[in-house]
Amino acid sequence: MKPNTISKQIELWAVDRLSVAERQARIHSTLQIEQIANSIAEFGFTNPILVNPEGRIVVGYARYLAAQKSGLAEVPVIVLAHLSEAQQRAYRIADNQLALNASWDEEVLKEELKALTEEAMSIDLIGFSEEELKRLEACPELQTALTDEDDVPEPAERFG
Repeated sequence: MKPNTISKQIELWAVDRLSVAERQARIHSTLQIEQIANSIAEFGFTNPILVNPEGRIVVGYARYLAAQKSGLAEVPVIVLAHLSEAQQRAYRIADNQLALNASWDEEVLKEELKALTEEAMSIDLIGFSEEELKRLEACPELQTALTDEDDVPEPAERFG
């Protein structure tokens, strides 16, 4: 086991200086890239792309695509000079898979989403689908049409 290695510097690199790994096991939809681009526009580029010394992306391919979509000339990077080629490939997979191993505390999530909605924050920026928000009952403006429009209740009996 190697000692902990901490990168001490974030650098700004031209987008065209970066290259993509030959095999990308993670698939990114056009919608997801648009969501990431919108997130960067709203919050800033807060999560650097991780590259090897030659500029090949180790982690952050979707952020790279979002930067291209947004027409950014430069992006923040952290150079991972301490990883072997095999470690770079393994880390690319681990970075994506380890995030999937987490789950949500749905009660806390509902509270946070409700608070954001009340503060007029655009819920579109956080990546949940309309169906997920409806399921969580976190976004009141999405709750208005939960009944099927063809499901009309029977009229109540009138009493004289």
